[in-house]
Amino acid sequence: MDRTDSAPRILIVDDDIAFQGMLREAVGEKGFAVDCAASAEEGIRTAASGVYNLILLDVRLPGMSGIEAIPHFREASPSTEIIIMTAYAEKDSAVQAIRRGAYDYFTKPFSLAEMEIVIRRALEKQRLQRQVRSLRRTLDKEGPLGRIIGQGEAMWRVKDLIERVAPLDSTVLVIGETGTGKELVADTVHALSARAEGPFVKVNCAAIPENLLESELFGHEKGAFTGALATRRGKFELASGGTILLDEIGDMPLHLQPKLLRAVELKQIERVGGSRPIACDVRIVAATNVDLAAQVKERKFREDLFYRLNVASIHLPPLRERKDDLPQLAEFFLTRLAAKLKTGLPRLSSQAMRALFDYDWPGNVRQLANVLERAAIFRHGEEISAEDIDFGYGGARSRDTAPAAVPMQVDPSLPLREAVTLYEKNLILSALRQAGGVQTEAAKLLGISAKNLWNKLQKHSIDPTSME
Repeated sequence: MDRTDSAPRILIVDDDIAFQGMLREAVGEKGFAVDCAASAEEGIRTAASGVYNLILLDVRLPGMSGIEAIPHFREASPSTEIIIMTAYAEKDSAVQAIRRGAYDYFTKPFSLAEMEIVIRRALEKQRLQRQVRSLRRTLDKEGPLGRIIGQGEAMWRVKDLIERVAPLDSTVLVIGETGTGKELVADTVHALSARAEGPFVKVNCAAIPENLLESELFGHEKGAFTGALATRRGKFELASGGTILLDEIGDMPLHLQPKLLRAVELKQIERVGGSRPIACDVRIVAATNVDLAAQVKERKFREDLFYRLNVASIHLPPLRERKDDLPQLAEFFLTRLAAKLKTGLPRLSSQAMRALFDYDWPGNVRQLANVLERAAIFRHGEEISAEDIDFGYGGARSRDTAPAAVPMQVDPSLPLREAVTLYEKNLILSALRQAGGVQTEAAKLLGISAKNLWNKLQKHSIDPTSME
């Protein structure tokens, strides 16, 4: 095959000219652009002068050995993956090579099918690493808000509210089900505020025993109670000049709420066993997954404290109400997982993506991240299939109202973003056909708003009247 600028470039370093020629021909027939070198020294010079995706490096070479050459190749071309070729009896050398930074190794003789699999895995790892770098650049460019994934109408409202309240010093109440990302929103509010250089202190009110929570929040004086051997500053003092997140505020005991009210109103706290007020310049962000207004009516939460906390509220929608963000969220988590595991990851099959859309996600975004990680680790094939998706709740995966299955095969060479975009378009077409072209009904089948559906019709250039 003729070399093209877009073909992955491979450098073969082997002093056996006959074997080198055979390997060059075999690799070239798979669509790769191939160069060769007969020594490590020549290979290092070649790698430094060109851009190679992969180096196939023999261990036994004249002069510098392949093992010795690995650090030099790394210095000459840091992003290039290295695969070692070694005789069966030299497996210890292969292990040493991997410790020095090689991606993998072959033992000679090897089959061409085995070679192609390992090469393509190395190239897939490289592609995912590029995605991770691109994602990091995007997050750096977009700033703290770039960490909040979602392009749907619901998440745009959340981002808009964050941008509005962050520069103020008002107390913020973040409301949402477990796993929706309340801590991330609080962190983003802090990062966009004038207090960004100050501390961001987190307290989970539900995780600390009731008899210890007061000391944890406000600190204690030496001798205040048995075991108080020294004066200790609490979380409010530690957060001075910054932001404190009071997570699960609905679990705050009633007898502590007056002290918290004083901290909110007067910016003052008093340590356990203390007799003097201590000024604390702290911004408070509270988060809850319960209905505080209902708790006020049931006398489980102080009304005056509720109004003090609820100055600016941000409601995070559950994942089941923003399923149009699933493709972007899936791409984000899989890309992050690729960086964590330092290995290539398969793409989601169209059936797997359909399974994600059909599920109601009681554990929200946190559950999605866990489901994808489990599926990626324990998959049974080269890609994540619907059978690999384990939701971990034992409930039904799909809803009776879900649109009919989408008969679509995704080209495995497509980038994840393009694949899920194609899947989304076919899912919309399927829902429209099932709804007889009625957009409001199709939107219900898809679990999104009619406005969101209209935006997606424009995005994919779909004429709903053709479905009637």
